[in-house]
Formats: sequence, C-alpha cells, structure tokens
Amino acid sequence: MSNPSTSAYLNIAEEVRVALADGRPVVALESTVIAHGLPHPTNLEAAQSMENAIRREGVVPATIGLLDGRIIVGLSAAQIERLGHPGKSEVAKVSRRDLAVILAQKRPGATTVAGTLACAHLAGIRFFATGGIGGVHRGAGRTMDISADLPELARSPVLTVCAGAKSILDLGLTLEYLETQGVPVIGFQTDDFPAFYARSSGYRVPHRAESARDIAAIARTQWQGKLGSGILVACPIPEEHAMDPEALEALINDALAQAEAQQITGAAVTPFLLARIAQATEGQSVSANLALLVNNATWAARFARAYAEGGV
Repeated sequence: MSNPSTSAYLNIAEEVRVALADGRPVVALESTVIAHGLPHPTNLEAAQSMENAIRREGVVPATIGLLDGRIIVGLSAAQIERLGHPGKSEVAKVSRRDLAVILAQKRPGATTVAGTLACAHLAGIRFFATGGIGGVHRGAGRTMDISADLPELARSPVLTVCAGAKSILDLGLTLEYLETQGVPVIGFQTDDFPAFYARSSGYRVPHRAESARDIAAIARTQWQGKLGSGILVACPIPEEHAMDPEALEALINDALAQAEAQQITGAAVTPFLLARIAQATEGQSVSANLALLVNNATWAARFARAYAEGGV
C-alpha cells in the first residue's frame, strides 16, 4: 500500500490507519450514494451492507465523507447517519473540484466517485467499490457534459470496482473517453461492459479477467511498473437482480424527455433520472442498485485481499 498523505485536512479512523500501517487490505467506499443516491432508509441499509460485505472477506471498509472541515476516511455509524438522514439536503455533493471549498466552509459533504478517488489516494488506499461510474452524457457533443469521474480514474492510482456505467449515459463514448485517458478497463468474468442495472451494454470491454488473483496481478504490474494510474474493473450485476435492457432503455428515453422539458441540467440530471426510473419500476431499480453495490463491495474486498497477499 502507498503511504498516507500528511494533509492537515485528513482524518483517518484508527481501524483504517492501523490496517494501512500493517499492510492489510482496505476498501474505500463513497458517500454520495448515502446522501443523494438512494432513498432513506435504504441508503443507510446500503452503507451498512457494503461495509459488512467487506468485513466478511476479512478486509477493512473505509467510507469517506467530509465533516467539520475534515476528510473523514472511515466514517463511523453515527457519521454515516448524519450524512444519510432525511434532512440531508444541506449535504454537499463533493467532486475533486469541490474539496477545498467544502472543507474551508466546514460544510458536510458526500464524496462522489471522483471525490472519493482523490481522498482514497491521499489516504493511501488502493481499492474502491462503487455502484456505477459517471461518464459521457447523452448529447455531450452539444452540452460537453462529461463526468469528472473519468479523468479522475486516470489521475488517482486506485482500482475502482463498479457495475459499469449508468445506462442513462452514452456508454460507447464513455469507453472511448476512458481509452483516451489511458484507463485500463477490465471486464470481470465478462466480455461485455455492464450497464449498471443491466448485465450488458452491448459494448465489449478491451480486457477480461477471471479471478481475484488475475486482477491483483494486473494492479501490481500497473503500479510497480509505473505504467499509469487508475484501473477500472467492471462486474455485472448478479443475474437474479438484472433488469431487461430494452425496457430500461425505454424508461431512460422517457425520463430524459421529462428532464429536458423541465430544463433540468448538469449535476441534477442523474438523480432526477434515477428517481424517475425507480418510480416507473415500482422500486425494482432500487433493489437492483442495492444488490450491485454489495456485489461490487464483495469483489473489491477479494481483489484487495489478493493484492495484499501478494506481498505488496
């Protein structure tokens, strides 16, 4: 593991700090899914379920968020409750660009994929589990709406485990952008790039791996060889929780039309679309989201453990 930063704004929980010092595996988790991604109390259930899944693998979880002018790496249950309470509208959504502002203002903040990657790197954590990454939005040729997650994946030397990218995005362009940024994209036991609720987007991944040891070997080679920074591992949602891609596409197109009619743009688009899809599927998408989050956390822990067992 890399050494934690000496940043004055970093507060690493004792359990996480000791694990990192001992070279034991740690998996970072984001907090935007708690504050903005899921309804209460499912959000708190998801946070606890992901941490429990990581612990079952003998790995230490480190949920990351901003509180009282500090980056907290390893939020306590009470701190997670604070970010995920129904009155959480005052909790800022924090990408890399927002870190200094929210820290200086001492506002509560929930880290996005990009924000969590930046903070995990500061703390010396190499593995991170999330739901789906952000990407290139549909119509980006007109709006230039491209998630900060993509360049951050190249910038921070952290392995991100996800269920691909959200199917509300332009997944073909998302993969093209990742290639341009030099981010290795690996399908875990799949040749197809997953689309969050759906197991396949119809786009092939450039590389495939079959086991946790294979993933660990790739990560070790990438970082020891100084060949680049982040790595993206895409794990399809478990089959029993997957949604039909064609039906999902119809829902997405309808939700996009509603967003345009209501002039919803920028960071507000994704939560709006996900809420509309949850409503249209009568909660099926929320259950699917929870299932893929726990699945990704489990595999991230296995990858981190295999990496640690390799003596790195």
